[in-house]
Formats: sequence, C-alpha cells, structure tokens
Amino acid sequence: MREAFARWARVEWGALYGVVRAALVRRGVRAVPLTVGAVCLTAVLHFVHGQSWGHRFVENVGAVRVEDPLWLALLRTPLSLFVPALHLPVWGALAQILLVFGIAEICLGRWRMPALAYVATLAGSLYARVGVALGPDVPLLGLPASDAQVVDTGPSAAVVALAVFVGVRHRAWVTAGAVVVAMVVEVLVKENLAGKEHLAAIAAVLVVCGVVAVRQRRSAGADSRPEPGAASGVPPIQS
Repeated sequence: MREAFARWARVEWGALYGVVRAALVRRGVRAVPLTVGAVCLTAVLHFVHGQSWGHRFVENVGAVRVEDPLWLALLRTPLSLFVPALHLPVWGALAQILLVFGIAEICLGRWRMPALAYVATLAGSLYARVGVALGPDVPLLGLPASDAQVVDTGPSAAVVALAVFVGVRHRAWVTAGAVVVAMVVEVLVKENLAGKEHLAAIAAVLVVCGVVAVRQRRSAGADSRPEPGAASGVPPIQS
C-alpha cells in the first residue's frame, strides 16, 4: 500500500515538486518575493482591521460589497484579496497564501501569479453582483438580496483558483479535481456567497486553462507544419 501510494504521489506531484524544490534550493526565499510580501501585507491589514482606529480605514480601502458602486468595488478589489475575514483565524489565510501563492509564483512567474489571483477574485466579485441581480428564485446562480451587504474579502477565491490552475498545468489531475469537488460540496452543504464565489473563480481559471491549451496546440501545429516543398522533396520555388 505504501509503495503504491508513493508511485501515485510521484506521478501526481513529481513534476510540480521538482520545479518547486529546484527553485527553493537555488534561491531560497528570494524565489517567492511576492508571496512573502502578500503574507506580510495580509498580517498587517488583519491587525489594523481589528483595531478601533483602523477598522474603518481597512473597510474603506479593501472591503467589497455588491451594494457598492461598481467603480468603487473595482478599486477595492485588488486590496480586498489581502483583507482576511475577522471572524476566521488569520493563520488559515496566511498559511493558504504562503503555500498556494508560493507554489504558484514559482510555477507561473511573478506576473502571471498575481494576474490570475486578481482574475479569480474579480470573477467571484462580479458573479456576486449577477447572482444578487438574478435573485434567489434562479436555481444554482441566484443569490438572496441580503448578500448585497456581505463584506467580500479574503484570499480564498484566489487560492482555490490558483491551486486548480497549477494542478492542471502540471497534470496533477487528482489534486485539481479534489479542489473542485471540495468547493462543490461546500456549496451543496452550506450554500452561501463565499462558496459560489469560489466556483466562479474556478470557472474563470478553467476558461484561462482552455485558452492557453488552444494557443499551445495552435503553436505546436504551426511549428510542425512542413516547409513549402519539403513534403514532396521538391525544393522551394525561387524567383
């Protein structure tokens, strides 16, 4: 049993582990500067958010609600990623960022990782507006009007989306599938705004995965296309 699990683990995580380990051995913490910055920023914002003198400030710069004007929500969305919910343990958010953001930064790069994290968070926030507009009578997609007042912050949508994207990219299919199934179960067991936003974030990165796969397939097809005259053995026409 142990040997079978070890073989499965090598197939599932071998390529991903090799990339992450090589980067950390070669560069150490310098391989994940954005992740370290994100952890520090999240910790600081959580501390300030919990103080009487800083609560309003953090709400004004990083709290997103459906009832807010769209332009204001878009301005707050990037920072909302680093404002963990006060009713949840902050160490959970910090651990998620350190692990998932760190792996994603190494595997995707310093620009793609934050870009995908933002796309996932934005997809969740925009879905919330659509869901509230549809109303609770629309199955699966609809949300109650009370969700318009829910504060929408935290890294969870970006975390699950990045986990799925990295899993698909490195063919860790079971891991990526497990994350998706876990989010579906979350919605089925406790249907709430956060769970549905997680699914919206995953849907957004799966679309990105599809676009990337199509582009790679087209690029591979173009590279394998023979030069004019090569297939027949006749040299190209020269004028």
